[in-house]
Amino acid sequence: MEEIRRIKRELAYKGRIINIYKDYMALPNGHTAVWDFVEHKGAAAVVAVTKEGKLLMVRQYRNALERDTLEIPAGALNYVGEPKEQCAARELEEETGFRAGKLTWLMNINTTVAFCNEFIGVYLAEDLIPSRQHLDDDEFLNVEEHELDELLAMVFDGRITDSKTAAALMAYKLKRG
Repeated sequence: MEEIRRIKRELAYKGRIINIYKDYMALPNGHTAVWDFVEHKGAAAVVAVTKEGKLLMVRQYRNALERDTLEIPAGALNYVGEPKEQCAARELEEETGFRAGKLTWLMNINTTVAFCNEFIGVYLAEDLIPSRQHLDDDEFLNVEEHELDELLAMVFDGRITDSKTAAALMAYKLKRG
């Protein structure tokens, strides 16, 4: 494959968790293209399993989709380079009110490789310890418990479309056996 290279990057928008750039790209055919690039500082997500084997999920409104979604607990890193395991532990407690007695890496994903570098570390939380939920001021969600097979059915019938959740549920199913 012939080389494609970036000539220039211009910041178009600076946000709280993302920055949007215009990338000027030199193409193999000699033309120049302008591509959008969304820079994300990274995130962590958690498949949280209760002692009964149910998964803790969060239902929350997502502005981009203009509807509620059912997702695994997750959140952005506080800063670039924050250890993803630390972020996963924090987000689990903040969103669900539980801490993990055991937190292990499950998988890594890039959510939207065509235009965004968001990288999410996904962890498995077991031996849950009741703690205290403490949501951000702009965060409103409900915690629900679901059976894995029920959640997988929701992925395959289109009720769960969130990529991190779908990938994490399938990875957990394979790991669990």
